[in-house]
Amino acid sequence: MRPLVETALELARFRDSHALSHAAEGPMRHVALLLLTLAVVQPTHAAAPSKPAGAIALAVADPARPADQRSTDELRKPAETLAFSGVRPGMTVGEFYPGGGYFTRMLSDVVGPKGHLYAIENAGWKGAVKANDEMLAQGKWSNVSMDVQPFGTVKFPKALDLAWVTQNYHDLKIAEYGKVDTRAFDRQVYAALKPGGTFFILDHQGRPNLSDAEIAKMHRINRDVVIKEVTSAGFKLVAEGKFLHRPGDDHSLPIFDKAIQGHTDQYALKFIKPR
Repeated sequence: MRPLVETALELARFRDSHALSHAAEGPMRHVALLLLTLAVVQPTHAAAPSKPAGAIALAVADPARPADQRSTDELRKPAETLAFSGVRPGMTVGEFYPGGGYFTRMLSDVVGPKGHLYAIENAGWKGAVKANDEMLAQGKWSNVSMDVQPFGTVKFPKALDLAWVTQNYHDLKIAEYGKVDTRAFDRQVYAALKPGGTFFILDHQGRPNLSDAEIAKMHRINRDVVIKEVTSAGFKLVAEGKFLHRPGDDHSLPIFDKAIQGHTDQYALKFIKPR
């Protein structure tokens, strides 16, 4: 890049010495500025050592992922989900309710050896706890720590860059799983994050004004409710992902109904804790 910089500077000096005519000065100024821009911008692209997109692609393609999880990728769109969340190598991530580790494995791969994933599972979900234990017993995901706590617990040993909950925020409204004050939960997540940290939520869209009993039946929650609760804790909504939006779902069926299962309309919300 040095030749471009030197050339641009020489052109600028040449212009300023009035060796160029007044008529040619404008065009030459544009050439100089263009070359300076190229000199600055091109090293930025060349210097990107490990683009998150590359890390994400490798994580999704990891052959160690179970076949039954990989088979759902077309519906769950993990690459788009991970990219939207902003997860990057070296991050400290807190994941709520891994449920067997569909995203846990990929998050572990993306954050890499310099990052760490602290996961919390609901003590009441014995099947999920067993599946998580089996995953960790394989020994591959050494940068993952798993904790089992009462539902709604927010407890991490380090400040987080990213807090992650996918398809489970609505479960916090279901008393059967454990009574949780979701607004208090959001405030605790806020406290657990570093300034500038991200709270990522993905869930099944529900009709407006669902009662907790209806949420328990449908396993859905309206995005407006989530946004209202999370922003009341101090978070700022900075982006909404539409990559799982499915207009064919009218939100009238429970998510486990065979007519809609796996094809529900879902939203992704990215909140930031202000610096």
